[in-house]
Amino acid sequence: MNSAVLLIIILAYFALLLGIAFYTSRGSNNESFFIGNRSSKWWVVAFGMIGTSLSGMTFISVPGTVGKIGFDYFQVVIGYWLGYFVVAFVLLPIYYKMHLTSIYTYLEHRLGTTAYKTGALFFILSRTLGATLRLYLVIKVLEKFVLEDMGIPFEVTSIFIMALILLYTYRGGVKTIVWTDTLQTTFMLLALLVCVGYIINSLGLNLGNTWEALSAQGYTKLINTDVKSGGFFLKQILGGAFITIAMTGLDQEMMQKNISVSNLKDSQKNMLTLSFLQGAVVFIFLTLGGLLYLFAAANGITAAGDDLFPTIAIDSGLPFLITVCFLIGLISALFPSADGALTALTSSFCIDILGIKKRTDWDEQKKGRVRLIVHNVFAIIFLVFVFFFREVDNGSLIQTLLVVAGYTYGPLLALFTFGILTRRRVMDGAIPVICVLAPVVCYILKQNDKDWLGGYTIGTELLIINAGLAFLLLFLCSKKGDAVAAPAKLI
Repeated sequence: MNSAVLLIIILAYFALLLGIAFYTSRGSNNESFFIGNRSSKWWVVAFGMIGTSLSGMTFISVPGTVGKIGFDYFQVVIGYWLGYFVVAFVLLPIYYKMHLTSIYTYLEHRLGTTAYKTGALFFILSRTLGATLRLYLVIKVLEKFVLEDMGIPFEVTSIFIMALILLYTYRGGVKTIVWTDTLQTTFMLLALLVCVGYIINSLGLNLGNTWEALSAQGYTKLINTDVKSGGFFLKQILGGAFITIAMTGLDQEMMQKNISVSNLKDSQKNMLTLSFLQGAVVFIFLTLGGLLYLFAAANGITAAGDDLFPTIAIDSGLPFLITVCFLIGLISALFPSADGALTALTSSFCIDILGIKKRTDWDEQKKGRVRLIVHNVFAIIFLVFVFFFREVDNGSLIQTLLVVAGYTYGPLLALFTFGILTRRRVMDGAIPVICVLAPVVCYILKQNDKDWLGGYTIGTELLIINAGLAFLLLFLCSKKGDAVAAPAKLI
């Protein structure tokens, strides 16, 4: 495959993104950067958030899992649906009622400044790790299959991609990424459908017998009934529900787009539409995974896991158009997660840590300068973590760091749940200690789960255990009837 031609196509795609960014950022200000002036169309946000919620990790990794665990991952997606309903009808009404720009302002209103700062810092930690990991994974694939032959160093590729993300988000923020994410989601889905269609045709199958072919190889196994397994269906469903509540409903990156919609009703439409669209897309990715394994077996390809899709798309002699579709789809899956994270981290740090909206001594120009400085600093932090992941990547790094999200979002889930469900006031000094202690205890428990729990393996329910422990500790360190504000009503 001609790497130079592929690189030109990638650059042309980047140029298109920059053009859209320039057009949508006209007349932008701090409010458009943080929440898009609350003028985003709900259906645009819903469609674009598919790309944000899935990312390059899904594009590469989900198809690769089918060879080992079949369609087990769809159990988690069922849980996602339950979680999206909680986000839509419990959390969104709170955010709109309080007219929040940063969702962590709720913690300040309900539990005080310490809880507010702690929640924001845990989000910043979680999103920085998650976003830079996804960024590293995609850059790694681009380097291995496209840029390595041209002698372009990994560091140069990383800096170039980060600079592009910086360019098209630094002015428009949410106002821009709502539209660029929509474009990129479109390209990602087109790439997915083209690849599925081509492989079905190349294997001599059709829509009618594809499922039979996948089932014959055991790839469509969906329900895991092994109670001790980490993939047991009840664990996966409950874990998926709480993952969505925490990583969507309590995540500034995801919520900043939702609260950029003009009213609550449309924002709820967006959330519910996203839940069903995401489920359909993940199902197609799983189907693609089974087809890729069938294709690999028929053509003597030994690649598996994360290497399966890139190897078949680029190094197995597929038509040039299919390779181009794969690369554009991969890049389209990368950017919605990276650009949204960069904007959300900038927003959270400026609003939650620096208190930019409360600084009456700063005019709009100074606030804008501070925001740009923070934006640039986070871009540099992203690069540092990408380079770090490259140095320590031992093949299992990705799975290890995905589990980290279960640790870092647990305290955040506990803080919001405690604020919503109780009227108690937690001792300020105890909050940071609890939010650090709970993940540490859960880490020790997970490392010894089989020995201590009679062979039981902790899976996606780790987040629930973590949040439950943190909630219990918050309760033990709280006083009755001394809340900063009354708990929000469940709507």
